[in-house]
Amino acid sequence: MATMLEGRCQTQPRSSPSGREESLFHRSITDLGFCNVILVKEENTRFRGWLVRRLCYFLWSLEQHIPPCQDVPQKIMESTGVQNLLSGRVPGGTGEGQVPDLVKKEVQRILGHIQAPPRPFLVRLFSWALLRFLNCLFLNVQLHKGQMKMVQKAAQAGLPLVLLSTHKTLLDGILLPFMLLSQGLGVLRVAWDSRACSPALRALLRKLGGLFLPPEASLSLDSSEGLLARAVVQAVIEQLLVSGQPLLIFLEEPPGALGPRLSALGQAWVGFVVQAVQVGIVPDALLVPVAVTYDLVPDAPCDIDHASAPLGLWTGALAVLRSLWSRWGCSHRICSRVHLAQPFSLQEYIVSARSCWGGRQTLEQLLQPIVLGQCTAVPDTEKEQEWTPITGPLLALKEEDQLLVRRLSCHVLSASVGSSAVMSTAIMATLLLFKHQKGVFLSQLLGEFSWLTEEILLRGFDVGFSGQLRSLLQHSLSLLRAHVALLRIRQGDLLVVPQPGPGLTHLAQLSAELLPVFLSEAVGACAVRGLLAGRVPPQGPWELQGILLLSQNELYRQILLLMHLLPQDLLLLKPCQSSYCYCQEVLDRLIQCGLLVAEETPGSRPACDTGRQRLSRKLLWKPSGDFTDSDSDDFGEADGRYFRLSQQSHCPDFFLFLCRLLSPLLKAFAQAAAFLRQGQLPDTELGYTEQLFQFLQATAQEEGIFECADPKLAISAVWTFRDLGVLQQTPSPAGPRLHLSPTFASLDNQEKLEQFIRQFICS
Repeated sequence: MATMLEGRCQTQPRSSPSGREESLFHRSITDLGFCNVILVKEENTRFRGWLVRRLCYFLWSLEQHIPPCQDVPQKIMESTGVQNLLSGRVPGGTGEGQVPDLVKKEVQRILGHIQAPPRPFLVRLFSWALLRFLNCLFLNVQLHKGQMKMVQKAAQAGLPLVLLSTHKTLLDGILLPFMLLSQGLGVLRVAWDSRACSPALRALLRKLGGLFLPPEASLSLDSSEGLLARAVVQAVIEQLLVSGQPLLIFLEEPPGALGPRLSALGQAWVGFVVQAVQVGIVPDALLVPVAVTYDLVPDAPCDIDHASAPLGLWTGALAVLRSLWSRWGCSHRICSRVHLAQPFSLQEYIVSARSCWGGRQTLEQLLQPIVLGQCTAVPDTEKEQEWTPITGPLLALKEEDQLLVRRLSCHVLSASVGSSAVMSTAIMATLLLFKHQKGVFLSQLLGEFSWLTEEILLRGFDVGFSGQLRSLLQHSLSLLRAHVALLRIRQGDLLVVPQPGPGLTHLAQLSAELLPVFLSEAVGACAVRGLLAGRVPPQGPWELQGILLLSQNELYRQILLLMHLLPQDLLLLKPCQSSYCYCQEVLDRLIQCGLLVAEETPGSRPACDTGRQRLSRKLLWKPSGDFTDSDSDDFGEADGRYFRLSQQSHCPDFFLFLCRLLSPLLKAFAQAAAFLRQGQLPDTELGYTEQLFQFLQATAQEEGIFECADPKLAISAVWTFRDLGVLQQTPSPAGPRLHLSPTFASLDNQEKLEQFIRQFICS
């Protein structure tokens, strides 16, 4: 295991008094295809000599290829959509009764808000300054050269590239363009969020290739200003795609934002791209899922109340200076990993996605009768749960195109998250939070860190670190030093103790990065826990639980219940995946990891071959694309198949570990159900969320479960209860207000809801 870890990554050795960086990453990482994109040396320039070695950053920035600017304003004015509006050939057009010169000035004003021609000198100067800053802040930024060659080859096919990325920090929008520029792909146009930047910073970012959605684009559909703004934005996107300039869109909300995971702004930009392909402006576009991970997010907001404040130019400069000052003389810098997934055709996705759309039901229709004990059958139907608001640009599309954009965004985000590398701090936080809250010796952590890393790699995920095991742990603990206490004791060993309070909340946020790796097994383990809840005592011995037979039908039912309860933002299920397939995938994972053992009966088919034998008799793809009718019938085929919990020595600890991965969310939901008895309703959504968050904080102080005291978990619980029909929303002059539904006004039904959630929690 130590040999395997030593070959995962590389960084350029740096001079330091202790030389710890030299033992943190293995030198042979270049043999595995990785490179450090911020490592610029004399060999990266055309010149040689002692002076070049001191000016290599500056010379490198001068040699970067920046395509010349074209006459964009004139082409925007001549685009079909803008001309139709100017001539009044479309409903709501501005051509009738208005002076053309005034309308043209309005178009130019909107265009100036969206973009500005990139300034080559400014781009080179900024790249030089950014390179120096990144080398001070980061120990290394890893990129696989094979992935970059794959994207470069796709760019040579003549189709425009659209990069769809996760969004961990505002630095993503600067790091990714720098990376692509250094790899010869030109200036990347970044779709920024206007709310996150001040006017001065927006002006700078526009000159560096940034794009901003004008506020008029979100106006109502019958507004002439909104129609004109959307037409100009559409023309800008069409011109970018035709010119072949790569475009970067963030699919997640900005860091620190309290709200849905999927970005409404990102979906609006994706909608413009989809519309350009559908009308034939470009024959196709290649979509590239992108994931950027950090072992410590550089600009993570410490105060949630100020997380949504826009970043000003001088504020950003002060933040840069503060980061440099904090890193001055510090041997532990941040590590980052950029992953570029396989590009795929947007046109092919549009054709194939429409063939597998089925019926959907609300969470209230799916779960409320079961929670209240009114029925036992679980509908095998896709859950309709849209937390991301639909903005003006997306509302302008047809309803089926809106659904296409939402499903495409979820599909790509699922691919991006699935390809994200796991960093060492996420592994360390997970071990400390879910296995050793009372403390652990460093010597014991060495073995468990190695075990968990191997489990991650066995599941097809990558890790963003390598090197000597002890150096990795020291690096991780140094980055987490504000949230852990280190006590030196016997024979030089260290006792690592997580600090209670906000420290545990921070560790829970870091450990969430590990959840996608074990999500299927965690859902399965919690489903098994719910199945055993009414049969054996919660604290009963593992041997007693292993005696019970678990039928496949019962397991499917529990998995479906939990799958419907958990938010879509967490599961990120691919829209083309049926519920039956997901249940089978979860069951297969539990068998593969050794937690479940098939109890075969005479004449029954092998449990590990159920999915393949079923699909060999029936076609997976059907002309109607309706999976639900046939899949629900196939649940009956599971009769007669039974499983037991494995009695291997490692199974109890691993089962508890998997259950605890989902415990912060499930415990927050259970506490939200208990809070219904004392919550002050009616109230606004924001006001009730603040009430619930204060209750979670108070409960954390009393019971020590600080991992639940997260405002994001509070708002997730409120939205889930709203979808479940526990809370209802009514309009009022001051805005929508939440109140308790008549069904859950009784204490009996509130207790049923809490017990339904707590059955999945393993204490």
